[in-house]
Amino acid sequence: MISFPPCKINLGLNILGRRPDGYHDLESVFLPLPLCDALELVEDKHLNKGELSLSTSGIPVPGDLQNNLIVKAHRLFHEHFPLPGIKAHLHKVIPMGGGLGGGSSNGTWMLRMLNEFSGFPFSLEFLKEMAEKLGSDCPFFLYNEACLVQGRGEHVKPFPLHLKGWYLVLLNPGVHVSTAQAFSTIHPGIPGQRVTEILKTSPDFWSGRLVNDFEKGVSAQYPEIQGCIDLLKAAGADYVSMSGTGASVFGLFRQIPEIKMDTGVFHFACSL
Repeated sequence: MISFPPCKINLGLNILGRRPDGYHDLESVFLPLPLCDALELVEDKHLNKGELSLSTSGIPVPGDLQNNLIVKAHRLFHEHFPLPGIKAHLHKVIPMGGGLGGGSSNGTWMLRMLNEFSGFPFSLEFLKEMAEKLGSDCPFFLYNEACLVQGRGEHVKPFPLHLKGWYLVLLNPGVHVSTAQAFSTIHPGIPGQRVTEILKTSPDFWSGRLVNDFEKGVSAQYPEIQGCIDLLKAAGADYVSMSGTGASVFGLFRQIPEIKMDTGVFHFACSL
């Protein structure tokens, strides 16, 4: 069984306030993109029941694989439904630590695949409960469409977007942005205009209105990110924004742009 976990971008990202549990309440519309990893799993009778063997290729995955969300998702699923020995392989394409949610997508799609592999024992609602335990961005990846995401990420609802005919260019300069450092640059508060209201208009009208609360502070600390923002604006993008806490930046264009890329900058483009 093979699947292709996608990444996401944030269309607007407002941090509304700090919660009693230490997390922050956010408001954003997440949009999945056809930039995907590949995740494959097969039953392996040489492994013990409930055992998982995970290998990787593509972009190197740092750290102990036992801490990977794929492994955590498998462990969580097995707690509720017995699994045979499984061998899994991840081919990594989505840049890591770039505000694209690739790790969250991998973990959530592992839950989805295990549910299918096991004959669909669990409902979407129960999968959401498990996804919440994996991470704040994870519940969104149970959906294949734009969604309004609120709370710390657990409140997810499909959101109608009308972006047909627009082109997207995504850049990632390869720098790692500390989440803690990104949060240190913001001042939570209720915006004058909510994300959902702004997104009812065309991207022509988003600049200066649809904002990512992290962008100003993070781009000031990382000139590579600001360089990507400047490059997309110079290429004629109607709207440019950073995704999540960075370092990925995207631009929306009416027509396919011609952009001269700097060496070392990850580049992805698609029509919406």
